[in-house]
Amino acid sequence: MSPRFFIEGVHECGERVRIDDADAHHMRDVLRLHEGDRVEVVDSASQAFVARLAPRGEQLFATLVERRDPLPLPRLRVDVAQAMPKGTKMDFIVEKATELGAGAVIPFSSERTIARAAGAERVTRWRRIAKGAAEQCGRRDVPAIAEPTDFGAVLDRFCAYDVVLLAWESAQEPLREQLPALVAGARSALVVIGPEGGFSRAEVEAAEARGAAIISLGDRILRTETAALVLLAILHYIIGNERSAQHARRINTA
Repeated sequence: MSPRFFIEGVHECGERVRIDDADAHHMRDVLRLHEGDRVEVVDSASQAFVARLAPRGEQLFATLVERRDPLPLPRLRVDVAQAMPKGTKMDFIVEKATELGAGAVIPFSSERTIARAAGAERVTRWRRIAKGAAEQCGRRDVPAIAEPTDFGAVLDRFCAYDVVLLAWESAQEPLREQLPALVAGARSALVVIGPEGGFSRAEVEAAEARGAAIISLGDRILRTETAALVLLAILHYIIGNERSAQHARRINTA
């Protein structure tokens, strides 16, 4: 598979587009690509093109020579609202959530958040990490990394989703008995993960009052940087099983 890169704007075959400086450096100095070599580029509308490199002075351009077939939309879009952890753990969460297909990551602070407020530089870094991870794993879109907010603003977002899943260590019902029914028929879901100290009972009650399902991730208490990734992987497995079952039914009825 050709190396994949993202470009701004919506484009058509035959256009010549400029490659941004960071990607141009990667193509020239890391991948050792040259004039006439082909890469895959994806525009802001998630359209993928085969592109032929065409340097011009110090800048790097690419001519869009062929449009790739569109990919089917995922049955379930899953966004992640993540309480900001200490240190660089958010870098890891953004990278792995991108690989696991998250549609957006929404950093927030809550009652027990102990990480300092994230400035513009950290948000820019997270967006850069998401873009690199999307290129590496073969996605045709980059998850949106929202500006950091607070838990109250996250509660206000609940109405935009078909289902909201808030992970809490004190939840009782086993996940395997609860989750498939919760996401059945849903087209959008929000996964809400608390900070290192967990959510307070008042926060959980506020989320439940807004319609969130309070779920357990098992007997072990997971680190905040692990919880969202576990839940994304489980949802990916459930949706994959649904697709396999639908495919089998089509074969059996053919």
